[in-house]
Amino acid sequence: MTSIPVDMTLEPEVTGFFDEATNTISYVVRDPSSDACAVIDSVMDIDYAAGRITHDGADRIIAFIRESGLRLEWLIETHVHADHLSAAPYIQQHLGGRIGIGENIRIVQDTFGKVFNEGTEFQRDGSQFDALFKDGDTYGIGAMKVVAMHTPGHTPACMTHVVGNAAFVGDTLFMPDGGSARADFPGGDAGTLYDSIQRVLTLPDDMRLFMCHDYGPGGRDIQWETTVGAEKAHNIHVGEGASRDRFVEMREARDATLAMPRLIIPSLQVNMRAGEVPTDRAGRPMLKVPVNAL
Repeated sequence: MTSIPVDMTLEPEVTGFFDEATNTISYVVRDPSSDACAVIDSVMDIDYAAGRITHDGADRIIAFIRESGLRLEWLIETHVHADHLSAAPYIQQHLGGRIGIGENIRIVQDTFGKVFNEGTEFQRDGSQFDALFKDGDTYGIGAMKVVAMHTPGHTPACMTHVVGNAAFVGDTLFMPDGGSARADFPGGDAGTLYDSIQRVLTLPDDMRLFMCHDYGPGGRDIQWETTVGAEKAHNIHVGEGASRDRFVEMREARDATLAMPRLIIPSLQVNMRAGEVPTDRAGRPMLKVPVNAL
């Protein structure tokens, strides 16, 4: 893995949008020297029981970008989410921009293409996305350089995106009192997740870290920003120098008690297609429910 160059003097403007239904935080990240911005981990609303998709959350982000006079350059997915549906193509339709994800989306597509019995028409080469990032790849948001850092373990395609003094960690880490994300999905691995977390924690102590989820442990208010230093000192799973063996033992025991995420079935089908809802042979939006496959 490559080392990640950082410019701590650069401070991107970050606005978070909390989705209460899925405890997801989406971000608009703005270059302070221009009108360029990116959206990270957008959410499309679904009433799963009714089979109804809406875009209230995405519309709030679109309205914010328009009212702020911003120009959207990127729609970034930190990984293939299993707990919410991406709104990236919907936002792209309204504002433009390119959709990007880690190159190991191909592994996820191959794995879950089999789970959902997708036919040969489902491409497993990541071609549904506009850009596939390798570890150390860079791209721009206006004048800001963003570095994509491969941080697998939760999923094979997880990436942390580092821009100036801000890093967007996806599900690699939670807030210090939340610990870490599960590592028991197909392609996940607790030891690999530990290694990825340690890589994130080599960033400067005052690097701002932005979470993809927060569940308000102990009833506290929802939070989504912390620092590398705070995680190193206080994270309940990896703080204070917790060993790899101890983390793996804890993570595997904890994961064995967790139920599948409520929206995992629709989320995976949509998100491995870059946010597009699959269709049946008649072209109608349609989701499958595999039995005893997850």
